[in-house]
Amino acid sequence: MTAIATGLRHFLSIADLSAAEMTALLDDTDALKRDPVPRDAPMSGRALAMIFEKPSLRTRLSFDVAMRDLGGHSSYLSPQEVGLGRRESVSDVARVVSRYVDVVVLRTFAHDTLEEFAKYSSVPVINGLSDLSHPCQGLADIFTIRERKGALRGVVAAYIGDGNNVAHSLMLAAAKTGMALRVATPAGFEPLARYRELAEAAARSTGARITYHTDPVAAVRDADVVYTDVWTSMGQEQEYERRRRAFAGFQVNRELLANAKPDAIVLHDLPAHRGEEITDDVIDGPQSAVFDQAENRLHSQKAVLRWIA
Repeated sequence: MTAIATGLRHFLSIADLSAAEMTALLDDTDALKRDPVPRDAPMSGRALAMIFEKPSLRTRLSFDVAMRDLGGHSSYLSPQEVGLGRRESVSDVARVVSRYVDVVVLRTFAHDTLEEFAKYSSVPVINGLSDLSHPCQGLADIFTIRERKGALRGVVAAYIGDGNNVAHSLMLAAAKTGMALRVATPAGFEPLARYRELAEAAARSTGARITYHTDPVAAVRDADVVYTDVWTSMGQEQEYERRRRAFAGFQVNRELLANAKPDAIVLHDLPAHRGEEITDDVIDGPQSAVFDQAENRLHSQKAVLRWIA
């Protein structure tokens, strides 16, 4: 079975970007943050469809506002309306939707669904989140670090928590921009081997350093950035108690943060389970860049739209 459309520029993973494209997107994010409504209206007359199998606050609203600011418009399709793979096959939905719109944002449980959709779509597809990858978040994360620290090379970031889709995208983004990233997870919750291999391959050409730890204190020591995410993601609710026990000791609190540099910033992709992976005094404290990070989803997604379409 072959793809219906070839030569399209999809954004399914940070791995889809070269180091040069990554830098260009960061630069364009900066330009779009300074000039949120560009006069050339690059999406004028264009339509975006958002097909979401999972709930969303930041991804949905930021793409909706981004399309408006860039001169286009968006439509949201709920799980009940589409029923990917249940009410209608993924391939049929992709072929129909891509005849109506110019870009699709797909937020799905399974990365395989995303890849199948992109295979049959005749327009660009953006990953709004899958179980393996969250590239829009990864781009905003790296932009926030660059914005706060002024550069990326030489910056040391520590990711504390689950080796999940957010960790995968952060690893790839760090590898493509020359950062040092320490990923600390409990045993058994490490990032997948395929993403470790992708990150390490990219790091060899940029000089980035990605290391893996089971001790959060060692990972955070003298770091410039401390990042965490929820211990239990959407779709893993039945694992809550097991994960809560496994991640004891991986909470980002004042005691853990004290091991980082005094001017370290704290990141979290949200939503946060306050009192679990992060405490109120950290997420609301003076070192938190969490809400700048959330805002930057809007600006970086404008850059992705301008790049992809």
